[in-house]
Amino acid sequence: MDKENIKISGMTCAACAQRVEKSVGKLEGVKNASVNFATEKLTVEFDGQDIDLENIKETIEKIGYGVIEDQTLKNATIPIAGMTCAACSQRIEKVLSKTPGITSASVNLASEKAVVDYDPQIIKLSGIKQIIEKLGYKPLEIEKNTVDEDKIRKEKEIRTLKTKLIISAVFAVPLLYLAMGPMIPFLTLPIPSFLDPATHPLAFALAQIFLTLPVVIAGHKFYTIGFKALVQRSPNMDSLIAIGTTSAILYSLYSTYRIFNGNTHAVHELYFETAGVIITLILLGKTLESISKGKTSDAIKKLMGLAPKTALIIQGDKEVEVPIDEVETGDIVVVKPGAKIPVDGVVVEGYTAIDESMLTGESIPIDKKSGDKVYAASINKNGVIRFKATKIGGDTALAQIIKLVEDAQGSKAPIAQMADIVSGYFVPAVVLIALLSFGAWLLAGETLVFALTIFISVLVIACPCALGLATPTAIMVGTGKGAEYGILIKGGEALETAHKIDTIVFDKTGTITEGKPEVTDIFTTTGIDEEKLLQVTASAEKGSEHPLGEAIVRQAESNGLKALKTSNFNAIPGHGIEVVIENSSIVVGNRKLMTDRKISLTSLENESDRLAGEGKTPMYIAVDGNLAGIIAVADVVKESSAKAIKKLHEMGIEVAMITGDNKRTAEAIARQVGIDRVLAEVLPQDKSNEVKKLQAEGKRVSMVGDGINDAPALVQADIGIAIGSGTDVAMESADIVLMRSDLMDVPTAIQLSKSTIRNITQNLFWAFGYNVAGIPLAAGLLHIFGGPLLNPMFAAAAMSLSSVSVLTNALRLKRFKPYK
Repeated sequence: MDKENIKISGMTCAACAQRVEKSVGKLEGVKNASVNFATEKLTVEFDGQDIDLENIKETIEKIGYGVIEDQTLKNATIPIAGMTCAACSQRIEKVLSKTPGITSASVNLASEKAVVDYDPQIIKLSGIKQIIEKLGYKPLEIEKNTVDEDKIRKEKEIRTLKTKLIISAVFAVPLLYLAMGPMIPFLTLPIPSFLDPATHPLAFALAQIFLTLPVVIAGHKFYTIGFKALVQRSPNMDSLIAIGTTSAILYSLYSTYRIFNGNTHAVHELYFETAGVIITLILLGKTLESISKGKTSDAIKKLMGLAPKTALIIQGDKEVEVPIDEVETGDIVVVKPGAKIPVDGVVVEGYTAIDESMLTGESIPIDKKSGDKVYAASINKNGVIRFKATKIGGDTALAQIIKLVEDAQGSKAPIAQMADIVSGYFVPAVVLIALLSFGAWLLAGETLVFALTIFISVLVIACPCALGLATPTAIMVGTGKGAEYGILIKGGEALETAHKIDTIVFDKTGTITEGKPEVTDIFTTTGIDEEKLLQVTASAEKGSEHPLGEAIVRQAESNGLKALKTSNFNAIPGHGIEVVIENSSIVVGNRKLMTDRKISLTSLENESDRLAGEGKTPMYIAVDGNLAGIIAVADVVKESSAKAIKKLHEMGIEVAMITGDNKRTAEAIARQVGIDRVLAEVLPQDKSNEVKKLQAEGKRVSMVGDGINDAPALVQADIGIAIGSGTDVAMESADIVLMRSDLMDVPTAIQLSKSTIRNITQNLFWAFGYNVAGIPLAAGLLHIFGGPLLNPMFAAAAMSLSSVSVLTNALRLKRFKPYK
């Protein structure tokens, strides 16, 4: 019986999945067919002699769905220049998603990137770029878009915007002065007599045209992009600005024509300053927005900037400096004090301390000797080392972290879906509201000038920028801040779900405990001292591979005790060992071994029971048939465990521990750290079932483990948190990866999630609230009740301020501090 997974496209609901299941399930030779609508995959079991895979695929295609060959799919992240608001990103996303050969497309306005999954047999990358260009935007080079070039591009964009802003302001300020001066009698602003609207109306109008023209040229992109989007029936923010300011300019030109024909009263119907000031204010907002957006990706730029550009490698008997790209796996790399480690590897010679804080957040340098792993971008503090390169380029820990953070920053949280839907319909709705308001006020008997003011105000104030930036900017800052402290959050969904967790399940070994047994207590009977007992036992255990025996050997070595000569070594599986040392018979093992050898344990019975109650394992040592003492070994609790669990309790989170240990030992550990619930004697393959049981109780469960043995449970949990040393953690199975083995990072990760989601909620509230309040105000709601009209210039200022305020609020996350 064969089993295959087939990826299906075109399913839109659960009914589609059922249809595929039924159609394939009816085929002769198919034993079982199951469709997962979420992953869009069909798992089918079939007899290869009765039916082949191609027949199954043909059946799927006949009922109207597509079959995606996984091996042909490619993923590309394309930087895009020219997007100005959420409508732009929505438009590109919608067009790309509908393009044959593209299975998925996600465009992030904040990072200015499109993430596209496509079939290169149907469409090439160049074809995708051409589609983006046809929509009026500029796709940038993917391979060459390094951190340096990205920084240069951003800086150039900011410089260009600043230049346009200065040019626009230089002409807009005198334009506003000239237009508004005569209208503010109590200020009596001086205006040159040859420009006096009362005596020289035509000169007054022509001067305004002269001052408006450079402003329009400075803001020409609003018109080229805006009108192009309008023609293609996908209006965006630029379309609103273009329609509004063009209406003001055209009406003002018509008024100038009337002045030229002798109608001097038309001098009061010039609106050039409205267009000029609106463009200037929006350029101001765009400049501030661009500067703020650059700051949201600071974390990823810092990470990318950590990698050294060159490496010192051994070629023959010489040390040769080569570009980092030329280092190959297996090369011997030399790193001198103060230099950065260029690639991942294993030390083969030398001893030093290495600062890995840029990767793990751990401030204390870590001692490295032969056989220890080193990671790219960490800093060699003192000694000279040589290491063998094991991972280069995109395989290094740093590269994996950067990829993880980039993917997270480009992802969308479920909370963003509402904003995306609204943004897609927002601009056309605003144009409709503006037209209806314009028509309604004309029908109400107001003048054309009055209705035009309403029309322009509605178009200008209702910008969806703030809405589009609300979620991605907060996610970018939040995930970047997490990376700074060694907390890697895989995406928007993980970030959003983490703050809802009410139960956390910790694996015991290596998570709550150090995962490395240590000698904790030594008790002796009369006739032998503690040092001698440790030396004899360590000598006996020298040939053993048992973790408890290794702990005793390590303790003796650290005490400077020399191993004694042994003979007649005999390992007794599951019980202990027998050996002869200095002509004495030595037996080391558990209670059952002592009982079998008829060795009395009475003299140390109380100590033995107490040690077991504390979660320690007593090892009995007998010399020539008599009990000589007990050496207790335990997997000691990490310093941070009790503190982290206390912090989780303060946050209202229930804490459980899962382990394969016996119940008594597990409960002893649980008492030490304050754990609420103990799940003991659980086999590794059953851990996911225990998580499932907790979920069945209605709990939102997070599983914290080493990410390898606990992979099934990490996947089953609502949020899987892998805790480990960085490269060895199972990044695939966990939603959050903690680079350090410090449990305090668990409450920090949840607190970061809460802070980020709170920030997103605030952003969405202000973005929605701004538009809900602003549009009726611009449409003349206050005027109906005798209040003032909203001047289009104030509408433009408010619109720019809304985007900047959302970005500024997101940047507040940069002040986030981890728990100590």
